[in-house]
Amino acid sequence: MSRAAWRGWLLAITLGCCAGPAPAQHTMAPLLHPLFQDHAVLQRDQPIRVWGTAASGVSLRVELAGRTATARADDSGHWRAMLPPLAAGGPYELAIRAGNAVQVVRDVQMGDVWLCSGQSNMELPVWRALDAASEIAAATQPMIRLFTVPKAVAVSPRQEFAGPVAWHAASPDTVRDFSAACFYFARELQKTVAVPMGLIQAAWGGSRIEAWTSASGLRRQDGMDPALDVLALYATDPVAANARWGRHWQQWWSTHMGAGADESPWQPAADRTGWQQAPSLLGAWEHWGVPALSRYNGMVWYRSQVTLTVAQAGQGARLELGAVDETDMTWVNGVAVGSENAPGSARSYALSAGLLKAGANTVVINVLDTYGDGGLAGPASAHAVVLDDGTRLVLDAPWQYQPAPTAQAPPLAPWHAATGVSTLHNGMIAPLGQPGLRGMLWYQGESNTGDGAAYAARLRGLRDDWRGQFGAQMPLLVVQLAGYGQPPAAPVESGWAQVREAQRRVVAEDPHTGLALAIDIGDAYDIHPPNKQELGRRLARVARHVVYGERAIAPSGPTARTASRTPAGVRIAFDDVTGALATTGANGPMGFELCDAQARQCTYAEALLDGHDVVLRSPQPVPGARVRYCWADGPICTLRDRSGAPAGPFELSLDAAEIP
Repeated sequence: MSRAAWRGWLLAITLGCCAGPAPAQHTMAPLLHPLFQDHAVLQRDQPIRVWGTAASGVSLRVELAGRTATARADDSGHWRAMLPPLAAGGPYELAIRAGNAVQVVRDVQMGDVWLCSGQSNMELPVWRALDAASEIAAATQPMIRLFTVPKAVAVSPRQEFAGPVAWHAASPDTVRDFSAACFYFARELQKTVAVPMGLIQAAWGGSRIEAWTSASGLRRQDGMDPALDVLALYATDPVAANARWGRHWQQWWSTHMGAGADESPWQPAADRTGWQQAPSLLGAWEHWGVPALSRYNGMVWYRSQVTLTVAQAGQGARLELGAVDETDMTWVNGVAVGSENAPGSARSYALSAGLLKAGANTVVINVLDTYGDGGLAGPASAHAVVLDDGTRLVLDAPWQYQPAPTAQAPPLAPWHAATGVSTLHNGMIAPLGQPGLRGMLWYQGESNTGDGAAYAARLRGLRDDWRGQFGAQMPLLVVQLAGYGQPPAAPVESGWAQVREAQRRVVAEDPHTGLALAIDIGDAYDIHPPNKQELGRRLARVARHVVYGERAIAPSGPTARTASRTPAGVRIAFDDVTGALATTGANGPMGFELCDAQARQCTYAEALLDGHDVVLRSPQPVPGARVRYCWADGPICTLRDRSGAPAGPFELSLDAAEIP
């Protein structure tokens, strides 16, 4: 579409949006899946998949822009139809008829549809990003349409969203709570791709990549079967799954806690040496006045009990706990009964028949806190056993506690929301069905930095899994993690750097993926850097190169391809350089390291620019096998090209070509 035609079309649509079209009409239960609503954007230039539900065996007729298709509802009431492709344009009406029933969806646009997913930096809304007030005030963009998937956790795939949904034209009222990275990406991209943009946000702060991948996708990855087996059991028998997971957790404790593991603190008869009495009001342990806990992040054991009569012990019951921050593993009489990772939320766990007994029943809770305040919220009366007859029995022994410092994080139950396996895929991605998309944006990885070595396999798995749902060659645009934290004074190992390297390598393997660099627009003190406008510009640039075929522009910045020994030192060759290499803030680029084969010994190296190459010189003999750049959580990275585009972090083997 020409720019002149685009401006005229945009004016007409703006006036139409302001007039407020009537809502979708239907005379009975909706026939269409909730993704198809007024103001929707459907993917242009692809066969158009449409689906929904109706009475079993009913015939349906679908109409859009003069094109028609028919379908019949199957035994379960589901139907699916395919319409021929349409070019960018609109507004159209999408009509579905089933006998006397009709549903009409208005103001449908044909354009490019993008799925924007990940954790908190993708979820971060416009109102929390840079220059929020002025950006929101100027956010009238009728040809950018917004759709937010409701947050939902599920242990098996859902076909419907967990709550009401709608498409909205971008405006000051609608853009405020929408993903800033996603919105600014579309706004920038529309400057060169003059078509409507449909943005689908499906993001959850703190989420791990495993939560976004389907069970079938995870089963193709090493080491995932045990957690998936427990998740499958949880779907049918949560009590049995909790007990099984408890045994797994206990094995972890025995393996990682050394001699102290023999104490088995979850057991009623466990040694109580070293346990202390907690304040009667409980609350965050940081506020107990205990110096060792004033800034403590880690695990703390809690212990109490409840006394029952014979009649009470024979009833069914639940254990209710007040708010917990943030992750608990809970036992009653030595049997695991529940675990959740839901900071600030109360817990309620079903107790299996025969678990309770007359007399004293021991309740033990391990609480893990990784940030801010942690522990059991008070008062103590918030924690009780509730019997089937409604009787509520407050735990009647004074709470005791014991810190459990460990460098290892415990395993997290597979049904947890953000840290589980397949839970967010089941609740938020599966309900999308198989709509046409132009591509997918992925900003995630911070929550996987504790296991960065496994991230490449996880990212490949997510890519392949989502392509199985949305299209075999669906473009995937990955945001490489931004810098966070103070720069180190000496070379260090870094889980953040490992995740960035995994992102770089997975993107390098596949021509339908792209990498948007964010290392230089991070914030040392804020894990949520606010400059999402620049991130949007960089994502749009990657999309123009990878998705729209604008090969004349580099997808991001200088890309290291080879590292080789020369008489002058180690020479690193770069591609995708605009002009020549340059540096900011120093005479030469900073952040280069030379390392041995296992990266156990690394040393900073002097770096000199030579056209499109960097030459490294070390004050000591080169230790051997690897070159690293910007290898830290929050490194100082000064290498750029003449356009100002930064070179991203990388690790290369000497004398080996970059993959593929």
